[in-house]
Formats: sequence, C-alpha cells, structure tokens
Amino acid sequence: MFKIESIFTSFFAIAILAGCATVPMADKSRDAALKEFQKPTKNFAGLYIYRDTFAGQALKKSVYINGKLIGETANKTFFYQELTPGTHVISTESEFSENELSINVESGKNYFVEQYLKMGVFVGGAGLKLVESDKGMNAVKKCRLAKEAETEVYLKKIQKN
Repeated sequence: MFKIESIFTSFFAIAILAGCATVPMADKSRDAALKEFQKPTKNFAGLYIYRDTFAGQALKKSVYINGKLIGETANKTFFYQELTPGTHVISTESEFSENELSINVESGKNYFVEQYLKMGVFVGGAGLKLVESDKGMNAVKKCRLAKEAETEVYLKKIQKN
C-alpha cells in the first residue's frame, strides 16, 4: 500500500512541477473585440482555432492553415484568421505526423475548430475537430488570444523548442 501511495505522490509532484506551457499573447483589446464574434470582413469567413483542455497543459502545439504556421497553442488560448471562401486545411503537430482537418467555409460566417490533446507513446498528440458555434463561442470566451507567428525571430525560437 505504501508503494502505491509513494508512486501516486511522485506522479502528482512531477505533474505540478511541470507547470503549464506559455506562449506569447496578443493585445488585450483585440482579444476582447474578437470575443464579440462579429461577422468577418465582407467576402471572408472567420475561423477561430482554440485549445481548452485540462490534459497536456505543459505542452505547446503548433497550428497551421494551408501549410502556413499560425503559431503555438497552450491551454486556454485561441487564434483567429479570416479566410477566403472555399476549402482550407487546418493542421496541428502531433506525435508522429501532422493531423489535418479540411473545412469548407462560406463568406459571412464564423467557424470554430477545437484543438484537443490525446495520449501518445512518448508525448501527447493533438487532433482537430470542427465544433458547433455555441460550443466554440463558449470555449473561446474562456481563452486568451495568442500572438501569431509573424517574424523570423519567432519562427526560429519555436523551432529550437
């Protein structure tokens, strides 16, 4: 019985010491404006990609749209992009390969994609799923807008990690 308690205590201590991953955050005023869920710019669709999971809080995961790096997620973060109507591929890094989700978007509408973490062999993997607007809006309201990958410095920094 003592061994089980020791193992559990050790596991719990490691989980606490591992902490939560952090990523650069965007301007608070932009965060607040995006949480009003206005219609996107004329002739565009709005895409919110968010991560709101308890599992894997110490992990950062990259997110791409049509092969372009948008940035890294941590727990309770989101990104927003405006897309041209049509089919787009959203992908995220996972343990062994990219996980992809193709979505067809229409102008004037907002779409919500949840990035979720799942168990892996060595580290946690990640997946993506399109969710209903109500669920997506409620989740995004609990998250903060992460800063997008815009500069070479940022790209070099995340490639080293």
